[in-house]
Amino acid sequence: MIGDLVYRPPRSPLEILFEDDSVLAVDKPEGLLTVPGKRPDLADCLFARVQSQCEDALLVHRLDLSTSGVVVFARNRAAQRNIGLQFERRHAEKIYHARVHGIVASPAGKIELPLAADWPNRPLQKVDFDDGRPAVTEWEVLNFEQDASRLKLMPKTGRSHQLRVHMKEIGHPIIGDPLYGCSDSGIAADRLQLHAHLLRIRHPENGMEIAFTSPCPF
Repeated sequence: MIGDLVYRPPRSPLEILFEDDSVLAVDKPEGLLTVPGKRPDLADCLFARVQSQCEDALLVHRLDLSTSGVVVFARNRAAQRNIGLQFERRHAEKIYHARVHGIVASPAGKIELPLAADWPNRPLQKVDFDDGRPAVTEWEVLNFEQDASRLKLMPKTGRSHQLRVHMKEIGHPIIGDPLYGCSDSGIAADRLQLHAHLLRIRHPENGMEIAFTSPCPF
């Protein structure tokens, strides 16, 4: 839980994937918050590091602390509104890579399970067919390993912890997940095996499609 977190953010330099007058794409390392937490010791974050080099950077979206990969920032208010609407209207394409416990039975699939906050156990999320918000994840097998599957995950909605909860619910939790993982499989990992590999949007100035990629580090 974030309240009990001993925060030791990585000291690696900021890796910029793309930059122009409207858009800035960076590669977030695992273990770094996207935005600052409420405690003073949680002030160091990706947003702060980006703004130290690019003062006009504006937040558009975020990744979980334990998730690495592509994060996009806007460079002005008009670009922030434009890209934000692309996320809201599900026009932005997001592809994640993940290693999950077990061998999945099909080459591809689709998960449609509504999600809601598990309030007594925040920040956990849960499947809730009564009050949950629609959540959809498509997945494809990349390859198999011993007792594990490497998957391409394509969220069609952007709910909190969506990929982590959905994979748990179909019986294949993401390896290294401290919140939704399993500890009896014999597979250990030093981090959450989830990486934001690709993000594709339309440029807010000219409407041209642009894609940013980050190689999977695990």
